[in-house]
Amino acid sequence: MVNSTLNPTLDRLFRHMAWANAYVLEQLKGVPESALALRAPKNEWSVGAIVEHFVRAAGFYVTRLGGQVTPFNYVIPSNEEDLVQLESLCAEFDAKLRELSGVSEGMTTYQRDGKTIHRARSTILGQSIHHATEHRAQIAGILSMHGIDAVDLNAIDVWALGDAEGLGD
Repeated sequence: MVNSTLNPTLDRLFRHMAWANAYVLEQLKGVPESALALRAPKNEWSVGAIVEHFVRAAGFYVTRLGGQVTPFNYVIPSNEEDLVQLESLCAEFDAKLRELSGVSEGMTTYQRDGKTIHRARSTILGQSIHHATEHRAQIAGILSMHGIDAVDLNAIDVWALGDAEGLGD
């Protein structure tokens, strides 16, 4: 359950992230499976690797903020079944990030590559939104350059969320 004391602007940003992530993952289920292996020039990451990365990272952000995540053996998706599993995890992580955004500001500490890292909660929350946005655009760009217009970024901007929620015109 989402904390009713969430900042309305922050809550909208996390609702948008979850909505946009769900859209991209749903659209990817409609492309040929071979599209998951596509890459941009001079980029070692495929569309599938990017999806796996941004979903797994969302889980890391949840744990860095003190939340719990479902254990999962992450795989780079190569088919619709893999995408469905990542879609479910992504929805779980997005909901938890939204809930965790209602916790008061403070510092969090975690280990990364053998180092102790100290971060403000707001930095991790902001990065979680930025990170997902960056990779949704990267996926759309890779597909588009290969002639697959499956992800329309204009369809998932914040204006579109407002319209979808009945908060627009």
